[in-house]
Amino acid sequence: MLVLLPPSEGKASPEPRAGDRTLRLDALALPGLTEARERVLTELVGLCAEAVGGDDAKAREVLGLSEGLRGEIARNAALESAPVRPAGEIYTGVLYDALGLGTLDAAARERAERTLLVFSGLWGVVRVGDPIPSYRCSGGVRLPGLGGLGAFWRGPLQEVLPTAAGDGLVLDLRSSAYAAMWKPKGEVAGRTATVRVLQSKVVDGVEKRSVVSHFNKATKGRIVRSLLVAGAEPRTPAELAGTLAELGHRVELTAPERPRRPTRLDVVVTDVR
Repeated sequence: MLVLLPPSEGKASPEPRAGDRTLRLDALALPGLTEARERVLTELVGLCAEAVGGDDAKAREVLGLSEGLRGEIARNAALESAPVRPAGEIYTGVLYDALGLGTLDAAARERAERTLLVFSGLWGVVRVGDPIPSYRCSGGVRLPGLGGLGAFWRGPLQEVLPTAAGDGLVLDLRSSAYAAMWKPKGEVAGRTATVRVLQSKVVDGVEKRSVVSHFNKATKGRIVRSLLVAGAEPRTPAELAGTLAELGHRVELTAPERPRRPTRLDVVVTDVR
Protein backbone atom coordinates (compact mmCIF):
# COMPACT_ATOMS: atom_id res chain seq x y z
CA MET A 1 0.00 0.00 0.00
CA LEU A 2 1.12 3.52 -0.81
CA VAL A 3 -0.58 6.50 0.90
CA LEU A 4 -0.34 9.91 -0.80
CA LEU A 5 -0.57 12.89 1.56
CA PRO A 6 -0.54 16.67 1.10
CA PRO A 7 2.07 18.66 3.03
CA SER A 8 1.15 21.34 5.55
CA GLU A 9 1.60 25.03 4.86
CA GLY A 10 2.76 25.55 8.43
CA LYS A 11 5.87 23.65 9.45
CA ALA A 12 7.82 23.07 12.63
CA SER A 13 11.00 25.11 13.03
CA PRO A 14 13.53 22.88 14.79
CA GLU A 15 15.95 24.58 17.14
CA PRO A 16 19.60 24.08 16.11
CA ARG A 17 21.48 21.60 18.27
CA ALA A 18 25.01 20.28 18.46
CA GLY A 19 25.82 17.77 15.74
CA ASP A 20 22.95 18.83 13.50
CA ARG A 21 23.03 17.51 9.97
CA THR A 22 22.21 19.74 7.02
CA LEU A 23 20.42 19.01 3.77
CA ARG A 24 21.72 16.27 1.48
CA LEU A 25 19.52 15.64 -1.51
CA ASP A 26 21.07 12.22 -2.00
CA ALA A 27 19.74 11.23 1.44
CA LEU A 28 16.12 11.59 0.31
CA ALA A 29 14.02 8.68 -0.92
CA LEU A 30 13.30 8.21 -4.64
CA PRO A 31 16.70 9.29 -6.01
CA GLY A 32 15.22 9.58 -9.49
CA LEU A 33 13.94 12.98 -8.33
CA THR A 34 17.33 14.34 -7.23
CA GLU A 35 18.04 16.39 -10.35
CA ALA A 36 14.58 17.98 -10.31
CA ARG A 37 14.88 18.71 -6.58
CA GLU A 38 18.23 20.41 -7.19
CA ARG A 39 16.69 22.65 -9.84
CA VAL A 40 13.80 23.75 -7.63
CA LEU A 41 16.05 24.23 -4.60
CA THR A 42 18.51 26.37 -6.58
CA GLU A 43 15.72 28.56 -7.97
CA LEU A 44 14.03 28.99 -4.60
CA VAL A 45 17.22 29.76 -2.66
CA GLY A 46 18.36 32.18 -5.36
CA LEU A 47 15.05 34.04 -5.40
CA CYS A 48 15.02 34.41 -1.62
CA ALA A 49 18.72 35.20 -1.22
CA GLU A 50 18.31 38.19 -3.56
CA ALA A 51 15.46 39.47 -1.39
CA VAL A 52 17.19 39.18 2.00
CA GLY A 53 18.22 42.61 3.24
CA GLY A 54 16.62 44.32 0.26
CA ASP A 55 13.30 44.60 -1.53
CA ASP A 56 11.44 41.38 -0.84
CA ALA A 57 8.23 42.30 -2.70
CA LYS A 58 8.94 40.00 -5.65
CA ALA A 59 9.78 37.00 -3.47
CA ARG A 60 6.70 37.53 -1.32
CA GLU A 61 4.51 37.77 -4.42
CA VAL A 62 5.98 34.62 -5.96
CA LEU A 63 5.59 32.63 -2.74
CA GLY A 64 2.21 34.10 -1.82
CA LEU A 65 3.45 35.42 1.52
CA SER A 66 1.81 38.13 3.56
CA GLU A 67 3.77 40.89 5.26
CA GLY A 68 3.64 38.91 8.48
CA LEU A 69 5.34 35.92 6.85
CA ARG A 70 8.28 37.74 5.32
CA GLY A 71 10.61 35.89 7.71
CA GLU A 72 10.00 32.77 5.60
CA ILE A 73 12.12 34.38 2.86
CA ALA A 74 15.25 34.36 5.04
CA ARG A 75 14.45 30.79 6.06
CA ASN A 76 14.30 29.72 2.42
CA ALA A 77 17.53 31.55 1.59
CA ALA A 78 19.35 29.45 4.23
CA LEU A 79 17.88 26.05 3.30
CA GLU A 80 21.19 24.51 2.29
CA SER A 81 22.72 25.11 5.73
CA ALA A 82 19.60 24.75 7.90
CA PRO A 83 19.21 21.85 10.37
CA VAL A 84 17.17 18.91 9.12
CA ARG A 85 14.67 16.65 10.87
CA PRO A 86 12.55 13.74 9.60
CA ALA A 87 9.80 15.09 7.36
CA GLY A 88 7.20 13.63 9.72
CA GLU A 89 8.45 16.06 12.38
CA ILE A 90 8.53 19.05 10.02
CA TYR A 91 4.96 18.81 8.73
CA THR A 92 2.33 19.99 11.20
CA GLY A 93 -1.33 20.96 11.05
CA VAL A 94 -4.70 19.25 11.35
CA LEU A 95 -3.97 16.09 9.33
CA TYR A 96 -0.59 15.48 10.94
CA ASP A 97 -1.91 16.17 14.45
CA ALA A 98 -4.61 13.53 13.90
CA LEU A 99 -2.09 11.12 12.39
CA GLY A 100 0.18 11.51 15.42
CA LEU A 101 3.33 9.99 13.97
CA GLY A 102 5.29 10.72 17.14
CA THR A 103 2.98 8.56 19.26
CA LEU A 104 2.99 5.46 17.04
CA ASP A 105 4.67 2.32 18.32
CA ALA A 106 7.78 1.05 16.55
CA ALA A 107 5.95 -1.32 14.20
CA ALA A 108 3.39 1.27 13.14
CA ARG A 109 6.13 3.86 12.70
CA GLU A 110 8.03 1.48 10.41
CA ARG A 111 4.87 1.01 8.35
CA ALA A 112 4.46 4.80 8.16
CA GLU A 113 8.01 5.28 6.88
CA ARG A 114 7.45 2.58 4.27
CA THR A 115 3.99 3.52 3.02
CA LEU A 116 3.47 7.29 3.39
CA LEU A 117 4.51 9.76 0.69
CA VAL A 118 4.13 13.50 1.28
CA PHE A 119 3.84 15.71 -1.81
CA SER A 120 5.77 18.98 -1.88
CA GLY A 121 6.33 21.92 -4.19
CA LEU A 122 10.03 21.85 -3.27
CA TRP A 123 10.87 18.14 -3.01
CA GLY A 124 8.28 16.56 -5.32
CA VAL A 125 7.58 13.86 -2.74
CA VAL A 126 9.32 12.73 0.44
CA ARG A 127 8.88 9.85 2.84
CA VAL A 128 8.16 10.78 6.44
CA GLY A 129 11.61 9.64 7.53
CA ASP A 130 13.47 11.79 4.98
CA PRO A 131 15.69 14.48 6.59
CA ILE A 132 14.54 17.92 5.39
CA PRO A 133 14.70 21.49 6.72
CA SER A 134 11.67 23.67 7.38
CA TYR A 135 10.74 25.60 4.23
CA ARG A 136 7.98 27.56 2.52
CA CYS A 137 7.10 26.66 -1.07
CA SER A 138 3.63 25.42 -1.93
CA GLY A 139 2.67 23.37 -4.96
CA GLY A 140 0.92 26.39 -6.45
CA VAL A 141 4.08 28.53 -6.66
CA ARG A 142 5.41 29.70 -10.04
CA LEU A 143 9.18 30.15 -9.80
CA PRO A 144 10.61 32.61 -12.35
CA GLY A 145 13.00 30.12 -13.96
CA LEU A 146 10.80 27.02 -13.82
CA GLY A 147 7.19 28.15 -14.10
CA GLY A 148 4.39 26.51 -12.14
CA LEU A 149 5.67 23.76 -9.85
CA GLY A 150 2.56 21.66 -10.33
CA ALA A 151 3.35 21.33 -14.02
CA PHE A 152 7.12 21.09 -13.44
CA TRP A 153 6.80 18.01 -11.26
CA ARG A 154 4.47 16.01 -13.50
CA GLY A 155 7.23 14.58 -15.69
CA PRO A 156 9.69 13.60 -12.92
CA LEU A 157 6.93 12.11 -10.75
CA GLN A 158 5.49 10.11 -13.62
CA GLU A 159 8.95 8.59 -14.06
CA VAL A 160 9.28 7.34 -10.48
CA LEU A 161 5.89 6.95 -8.81
CA PRO A 162 4.43 4.07 -10.84
CA THR A 163 7.42 2.00 -9.72
CA ALA A 164 7.08 3.22 -6.13
CA ALA A 165 3.42 2.17 -6.17
CA GLY A 166 4.40 -1.40 -6.99
CA ASP A 167 1.42 -3.70 -7.44
CA GLY A 168 -0.51 -2.65 -4.33
CA LEU A 169 -3.26 -0.25 -3.35
CA VAL A 170 -2.73 3.51 -3.72
CA LEU A 171 -4.69 5.55 -1.18
CA ASP A 172 -4.82 9.12 -2.44
CA LEU A 173 -5.60 11.68 0.28
CA ARG A 174 -4.10 14.74 -1.44
CA SER A 175 -5.71 18.13 -1.84
CA SER A 176 -6.40 19.29 -5.40
CA ALA A 177 -3.24 21.38 -5.79
CA TYR A 178 -1.04 18.37 -5.05
CA ALA A 179 -3.23 15.87 -6.87
CA ALA A 180 -2.41 17.81 -10.06
CA MET A 181 1.29 16.99 -9.67
CA TRP A 182 0.73 13.30 -10.42
CA LYS A 183 -2.37 11.50 -11.61
CA PRO A 184 -2.21 7.69 -11.48
CA LYS A 185 -2.78 6.18 -14.90
CA GLY A 186 -3.67 2.81 -16.35
CA GLU A 187 -3.65 -0.15 -14.02
CA VAL A 188 -2.25 1.97 -11.16
CA ALA A 189 -5.35 4.17 -11.40
CA GLY A 190 -7.49 1.03 -11.28
CA ARG A 191 -6.16 0.19 -7.81
CA THR A 192 -6.26 3.78 -6.52
CA ALA A 193 -8.82 4.93 -3.96
CA THR A 194 -9.66 8.57 -3.27
CA VAL A 195 -11.51 9.69 -0.15
CA ARG A 196 -14.27 12.23 0.30
CA VAL A 197 -15.41 13.13 3.82
CA LEU A 198 -19.13 13.82 4.28
CA GLN A 199 -20.88 15.11 7.38
CA SER A 200 -24.24 13.53 8.11
CA LYS A 201 -26.95 15.47 9.92
CA VAL A 202 -30.57 14.46 10.58
CA VAL A 203 -32.92 17.39 9.93
CA ASP A 204 -36.65 16.83 10.57
CA GLY A 205 -36.07 13.11 10.47
CA VAL A 206 -34.24 13.22 7.12
CA GLU A 207 -30.50 12.60 6.74
CA LYS A 208 -28.69 15.39 4.96
CA ARG A 209 -25.06 15.25 3.93
CA SER A 210 -22.53 17.93 3.12
CA VAL A 211 -18.89 17.83 2.01
CA VAL A 212 -16.48 18.58 4.85
CA SER A 213 -13.78 21.05 3.84
CA HIS A 214 -11.17 22.07 6.43
CA PHE A 215 -11.91 19.35 8.98
CA ASN A 216 -11.72 16.57 6.40
CA LYS A 217 -7.98 16.65 7.13
CA ALA A 218 -8.51 15.38 10.67
CA THR A 219 -10.65 12.49 9.43
CA LYS A 220 -8.02 11.56 6.86
CA GLY A 221 -5.32 11.64 9.52
CA ARG A 222 -7.36 9.34 11.75
CA ILE A 223 -7.99 6.96 8.85
CA VAL A 224 -4.28 6.63 8.13
CA ARG A 225 -3.44 6.20 11.80
CA SER A 226 -6.00 3.44 12.24
CA LEU A 227 -4.58 1.55 9.24
CA LEU A 228 -1.01 1.89 10.53
CA VAL A 229 -1.86 0.82 14.08
CA ALA A 230 -3.87 -2.17 12.85
CA GLY A 231 -1.08 -3.23 10.49
CA ALA A 232 -3.67 -3.42 7.72
CA GLU A 233 -2.47 -4.00 4.16
CA PRO A 234 -5.56 -3.91 1.89
CA ARG A 235 -4.66 -4.50 -1.75
CA THR A 236 -7.76 -3.14 -3.50
CA PRO A 237 -10.21 -0.27 -2.92
CA ALA A 238 -12.90 -2.81 -2.01
CA GLU A 239 -10.63 -4.41 0.58
CA LEU A 240 -9.82 -0.95 1.92
CA ALA A 241 -13.52 -0.14 2.35
CA GLY A 242 -14.02 -3.40 4.25
CA THR A 243 -10.97 -2.82 6.44
CA LEU A 244 -12.01 0.71 7.36
CA ALA A 245 -15.49 -0.53 8.24
CA GLU A 246 -13.94 -3.14 10.54
CA LEU A 247 -11.91 -0.36 12.16
CA GLY A 248 -15.05 1.59 12.99
CA HIS A 249 -15.35 4.00 10.08
CA ARG A 250 -18.57 4.44 8.13
CA VAL A 251 -17.56 3.98 4.50
CA GLU A 252 -19.45 3.86 1.23
CA LEU A 253 -17.71 2.79 -1.98
CA THR A 254 -18.55 4.18 -5.41
CA ALA A 255 -17.08 2.05 -8.20
CA PRO A 256 -15.72 3.94 -11.22
CA GLU A 257 -17.89 4.09 -14.32
CA ARG A 258 -14.99 2.91 -16.47
CA PRO A 259 -12.14 0.48 -15.84
CA ARG A 260 -8.72 1.81 -14.85
CA ARG A 261 -10.16 4.78 -13.01
CA PRO A 262 -9.81 5.56 -9.29
CA THR A 263 -12.51 4.36 -6.91
CA ARG A 264 -14.11 6.90 -4.58
CA LEU A 265 -14.67 6.12 -0.92
CA ASP A 266 -17.05 8.34 1.03
CA VAL A 267 -16.30 8.43 4.74
CA VAL A 268 -19.40 9.61 6.58
CA VAL A 269 -18.98 11.37 9.91
CA THR A 270 -21.41 12.99 12.32
CA ASP A 271 -18.92 15.07 14.32
CA VAL A 272 -16.64 17.58 12.60
CA ARG A 273 -13.54 18.06 14.71
